Amino acid sequence: MADACLSGIWLLYNFLDESHEISQNLPSISGSYWHGIMHRREPDYGNAKYWFRRVGRHPIMLDLAAEAAEIASGGTLDAATRFLASGTDWDPMAMVDGCEAVARGRTKNKDILIRTAAAEWRLLFDYCLQEALGT
Repeated sequence: MADACLSGIWLLYNFLDESHEISQNLPSISGSYWHGIMHRREPDYGNAKYWFRRVGRHPIMLDLAAEAAEIASGGTLDAATRFLASGTDWDPMAMVDGCEAVARGRTKNKDILIRTAAAEWRLLFDYCLQEALGT
């Protein structure tokens, strides 16, 4: 899990290749999650979805759904960002689609998605760190 933390730190500072080198060799769902985020950032949306399918349900997803709903409550959601309002179920595929919508100019909610991605990073990093420390 320490390697998963390193993958996340590389992503935080936009070193996608370094993050990818680590995450692609992690057999855990957390490694697949970092791998999915990295491909979403490239952007390689299809590959990101492949890795998120490998994640399945991750322990951070309930908290992430709740935080995303809180972040989204301050804005007017559109087709690309309505999924954020759920509050109970995180949909990583919809997040990939939302990021693609930003890249293609199909949503005005870029700030909401950036704030949500930051919450996602923080929750995943904290989870991996706690696992690495054994707490």
